[in-house]
Amino acid sequence: MSMFGSIMSSIFGHAKAHTPQAVPPSTGTNSKSSTGGSTPATSDRTSGSGSPTTGAGPSAQSQVDVEAVLIKLASQNKEKLAWRKSIVDLMKLLDLDSSLSARKELAKELHYAGDMNDSAKMNIWLHRQVMIKLAENGGKVPESLKH
Repeated sequence: MSMFGSIMSSIFGHAKAHTPQAVPPSTGTNSKSSTGGSTPATSDRTSGSGSPTTGAGPSAQSQVDVEAVLIKLASQNKEKLAWRKSIVDLMKLLDLDSSLSARKELAKELHYAGDMNDSAKMNIWLHRQVMIKLAENGGKVPESLKH
């Protein structure tokens, strides 16, 4: 799974786990299957393109309140993480690899054109892009998180 796919899957998966009633109203069908709603994680896995933006969009599901999910995760985390501004802390909060190599992989995936050796600039760009991409893929993301 792509790095962004892992981020999205983690956030959307936590949202689904805490709000199971969100799936039925989000689809226009009356499917009784437990997999009736397409989740972003499934869409990403099946695309194989590394670009989750081609999967189920906001209209195919109810919006996930990204900030609420992250606040809940942060409240359950022993470590005080600056996830609102730091891509490293955001990835740590989601229990994902936040190493420089993982962030460089994410930067390549999201088409970062800057110098990957300037990790400070890259990290700021990554955080902003992750929030923008989450919003494009069905996440409700406040402007304050998109910088």
